[in-house]
Amino acid sequence: VQLQASGGGSVQAGGSLTLSCRASERTFSNNAIGWFRQAPGKEREFVASISWSGRSTYYADSVKGRFTISRDNAKNTVSLQMNSLKPEDTAVYYCAADRNVYSAYAPLSTTGYEYWGQGTQVTVGQ
Repeated sequence: VQLQASGGGSVQAGGSLTLSCRASERTFSNNAIGWFRQAPGKEREFVASISWSGRSTYYADSVKGRFTISRDNAKNTVSLQMNSLKPEDTAVYYCAADRNVYSAYAPLSTTGYEYWGQGTQVTVGQ
């Protein structure tokens, strides 16, 4: 499965961006999807995830209340709406698909995901 993350860019603090994750080869509508980010010199960290049905969502404490993950299985797309962006949100953002299907939950760590996209850069200025 080839996943593609898009929508990154440069914004000022307090601004908003919406990231999208799409599959190019087959549907991942039956898989949980996670968003992760990696800043220079730091480990990749969990941001948000959503179960295959969309009923369960999870967020890192650092983004809770500011980011919203959603999915449209008919369009084979998962979105990450990011509001009130801060300079510390600057990173390359990756989307990933769970190796399992029809799980009621979505993993919170990188080890729970098998398929990864190439990442999109988000830069938040002061």
